[in-house]
Amino acid sequence: MVKKKTVFVCQECGYESPKWLGKCPNCNKWNCMIEEIKSPQEVTFSNMKFSSTPKSINNIKSGEYERLDTGIMELNRVLGGGIVKGSITLISGAPGIGKSTLLLQTASNIAEKYGKVLYVSGEESEEQIKMRGDRLDSLSNDLYIVSEVNIDKIKAHIEQTKPVFVVVDSIQTLFKESISSAPGSVSQVRETSNDIMRIGKSNNISFFIVAHVTKQGELAGPRVLEHMVDTVLSFEGERTGELRILRTVKNRFGTTSEIGVFEMAGSGLKEILNPSAAFLEDREFQKEGSVIIGIMEGRRPILVEIQALVSETKAVMPRRTAVGVDISRLNLILAVLEKKLRITFYNCDVYVNVVGGLKIEGTFGDLGLALALISSAKSREIGLDNLLAVGEVGLTSEVRPVSFCDRIVNEAKKMGFRNIIIPDRNKEKVNSKDINVIGVSSLKEALNKVF
Repeated sequence: MVKKKTVFVCQECGYESPKWLGKCPNCNKWNCMIEEIKSPQEVTFSNMKFSSTPKSINNIKSGEYERLDTGIMELNRVLGGGIVKGSITLISGAPGIGKSTLLLQTASNIAEKYGKVLYVSGEESEEQIKMRGDRLDSLSNDLYIVSEVNIDKIKAHIEQTKPVFVVVDSIQTLFKESISSAPGSVSQVRETSNDIMRIGKSNNISFFIVAHVTKQGELAGPRVLEHMVDTVLSFEGERTGELRILRTVKNRFGTTSEIGVFEMAGSGLKEILNPSAAFLEDREFQKEGSVIIGIMEGRRPILVEIQALVSETKAVMPRRTAVGVDISRLNLILAVLEKKLRITFYNCDVYVNVVGGLKIEGTFGDLGLALALISSAKSREIGLDNLLAVGEVGLTSEVRPVSFCDRIVNEAKKMGFRNIIIPDRNKEKVNSKDINVIGVSSLKEALNKVF
């Protein structure tokens, strides 16, 4: 008989210790070591049966072109063209953001096209899911619902139903009877996700797994969960707002720079095929401290409004607040403006916001951010109507070129912009017909031409 072994497992990172510790030596978290019973299994290679054999890479059929169409173009875009058969996708987001709504719509669309789909819920009953299905009009006959949290019973349901696609909502509610720890613990999440991965890979079944997030917005559970799955999606947005953004964090079958934009309505999530129009509903109003910028998300140009508010303060430490912009990037732009243009911010609170809840990555919005800060600090509106700004700002105040500038300019032309300020080195590659393209090489030059 194999003797049971007791270990203490960190619920934050999965670190194991033979004795209790007040502080985890791996992640430095306090009071996170939970006692669990670990039963080691003896493995003998003499009686081991192999279910797989090595194959030549040229004899293996690629699954790249065998994708499931979700019926939602924005979701297909984020996934790289659809769901790869046998892949495991993890989706996370704040409570109430719309994860279950998106997956129920996806499950119903796949069931209509490809056959049986199994929706496993550990948080809601079958009746509750049916109520949502009625509201979303997601009522395919091949969509099967089961409320279950035991992973062994879920495997039995999958073997009996033989679905092409499975949704698990959520991984933190599942448990395995052979493990003594509570559902949601590191050991339970690791073992149940391991079982799901084996089922999906061996039976060529695609899985979508819902995961909870912490108060800081990070994925709850051990980091090994992100390494095991093929794709990690993050659903972002304000619960009180209408816009939702689906972003790729990891994707083995496509790019990680694409985003999908949705609108939450009473009948479910609706795709927004033209995000620029959604983010620029009030662009006709010329406002102090407001500039329209162009960015690239994957292969798609998006125009958004960036707002800045500079207010004098008597506090010893002025406040720097940025929503949608990297705070270190904001501090860099402020330092350049103070040093090179002699515009003082050391005695001012600075607030920056990207309208619509979009998070800007990269350096596309540097020039627009600098112009918005100057406009608010000087209490002056932008002198040119329908202005769009694109460009990277360097530490010597030079405006450096950005990639895909021609695509951003073409998108601006479609949206009705007539004055576009871009880096001087990008101007020769841009079609300036019917629009006023202004090329600048420094912040001082941009300031003279805009105000």
